[in-house]
Amino acid sequence: MKANIRNTEIYFDITGMQLAPEKNDFIERPVLFLLHGGPGGDHLRFKQHSLELQDIAQLVFIDHRGCGRSKKTKQKEYTLENNIEDIEALRKYLGLPKIAILGGSYGGIVAQGYAIRYPKKVEKLILSATAPSFRTIDEAKITLRQRGTAKQIALGEDLWNGTFKNSQQVNRFFQELESLYSTTAKKHPKKGYSKSQTIWSHEAINLGFGDFLRHFDFIPQLKKITCPTLILAGDKDWICSANQAKIMAKKIPQAKLKIFKNCGHAIAVDAHKEYIKIIKQFLKKK
Repeated sequence: MKANIRNTEIYFDITGMQLAPEKNDFIERPVLFLLHGGPGGDHLRFKQHSLELQDIAQLVFIDHRGCGRSKKTKQKEYTLENNIEDIEALRKYLGLPKIAILGGSYGGIVAQGYAIRYPKKVEKLILSATAPSFRTIDEAKITLRQRGTAKQIALGEDLWNGTFKNSQQVNRFFQELESLYSTTAKKHPKKGYSKSQTIWSHEAINLGFGDFLRHFDFIPQLKKITCPTLILAGDKDWICSANQAKIMAKKIPQAKLKIFKNCGHAIAVDAHKEYIKIIKQFLKKK
């Protein structure tokens, strides 16, 4: 499905019931917006590893502006500001008074920005493998030099500089760095970055890493997030470290932090059962 909002088309897909039967009654479940990473990825990986959440919430999978199956427009429009405002426009389009949000990686950055700007519209917030400021890039560059192979370090330059030439080159980057993103990549080859059918937008990832991700900083504003917040981090995450998660947990008033042992950036794959369990418990809790 596509929503015509803010002079573009945003692709979204929905699964699960909002009003669900339970014994002799009906219960209203939260509507959970799932915001993908990249920038430049799409929603498909959520369908690979987070579909069980439909047992507890109605899931709204979203492709950010210019990404996946959303309309391609001009690269200059693929900004964090537009991604935040597109979420608000989609909330209104669907007639929802409040939403819950699960943001992974870059999606977690969008989620923070939305919850800061529209705190009364967010029922619950889940931030997975993400970071609150540009400082995560400085930290990740050091980590890549320490852990990466010579080839991985060299490929990292296209990410840091925002110089990918096409989507195939982006996919090759993730394929080569798979072992850094996931500690269990070999055990779950079908759920890896390189094996997914993600439609990568090299324009979106280039604009992000070449521009606004170099200077965004939500840390001073995190205190504005008023909803219950669950923060998830992997202790082996090379690009959004547990240190970044600790900063968010300290600054967000109602935050709960969970650091998964022996997990990389791909928490939902590396610790799948625990990831699903803790999110379900968080969404169920009144």
